[in-house]
Amino acid sequence: MRRRTFLGAAGAAAVALALSGAALAQEAVKIGLILPMTGPFASTGRQIEAAAKLYMQQQGDTVAGRKIQLILKDDTGVADVTKRLAQELIVNDKIAVMAGFGLTPLALAPAPLATQAKVPQVVMAAATATITEASPFIVRTSFTLPQATVPMAEWAAENGIKKVVTLVSDYGPGIDAEKAFTGAFTAKGGQVENLRVPLANPDFSPFLQKVADAKPDALFVFVPSGIGAQFMKQFVERGLDKSGIKLIGPGDVTDDDILNGMGDVALGAITTQHYSAAHDSPENKAFVEAFKKANPNMRPNFMAVGGYDGMHLIYEGLKKTGGQGGQALIDAMKGMSWTSPRGPVSIDPQTRDIIQNIYVRKVERRDGELYNVEFATIPNVKDPVKAAKFN
Repeated sequence: MRRRTFLGAAGAAAVALALSGAALAQEAVKIGLILPMTGPFASTGRQIEAAAKLYMQQQGDTVAGRKIQLILKDDTGVADVTKRLAQELIVNDKIAVMAGFGLTPLALAPAPLATQAKVPQVVMAAATATITEASPFIVRTSFTLPQATVPMAEWAAENGIKKVVTLVSDYGPGIDAEKAFTGAFTAKGGQVENLRVPLANPDFSPFLQKVADAKPDALFVFVPSGIGAQFMKQFVERGLDKSGIKLIGPGDVTDDDILNGMGDVALGAITTQHYSAAHDSPENKAFVEAFKKANPNMRPNFMAVGGYDGMHLIYEGLKKTGGQGGQALIDAMKGMSWTSPRGPVSIDPQTRDIIQNIYVRKVERRDGELYNVEFATIPNVKDPVKAAKFN
């Protein structure tokens, strides 16, 4: 009788274990997507959200037998809001991954929470070099400003530009861009004067007057994605479009999302960036076509590809871990490589930053639209800031 009781209890335990395993398999993997969906940086949020949803539409919403659930939160571009939302998503929604992060302050705010809760944080936009050093659980699928900027400085020095004024937004990525450009350009014998514009409510006019007075060969500009149109408007109002001063910089200023709205003033601008909607590859042509079909009034930009590749990294990481998150998921992401719409990419296992091609591009008109047309490639570029630390 005792034996029957023991067997009955053991059988019940086995059934309970099997049921809990089945429940785990059915339990959704929740991804908290924290983005600026309102405010001055809303274009970044819209692009990343659209790309993330497109990826799920194409790949399905099940990975390793578990449903994927995307929970979108609007941080309005305010770091304190980002941190609060991240905490709520971790504690209340039990998310396995947090992703998005449209600006550097927004990416840094929840970094301690990622470390404490062991929740991977996939940065799809923010570009200050040091972000991945804020937590061992941060991995990036966007780019770093030095990664895009050093090639610009080298191109300028090799193409007869001797004197440059830099004009950057006064926060992490802008300062990164300024330092990276100045260091690389002066090392090649160039002269640089630096100007910084407030990030909030920027008025470029007085700074552009200083540029006009300095009469450089080129103006190097960094402004966050979505702000380029405002800069271009004031660039024209000050007559700099007719001054003979070349416009150069990383690709944020000629962002694909707003490039058509800039008009002919943008023609001829030379930029270096990791993605263009005009990138000539089968993967990108398919991506642009699908993105436009799903979002008729939008064209994908470099923020969109950061979101699309971020989702790819999460999906492939979950496949490798059998749906497990935490440390296992971060470890699975390190060293991962794939062919993106932007070209070949990989995650640096040492820094958790993306390694990718950087393209030199010129704004041209094609089929009635403005595009950043690539004409040179610098392959497999690591973040120069961390490369200098580790080499």
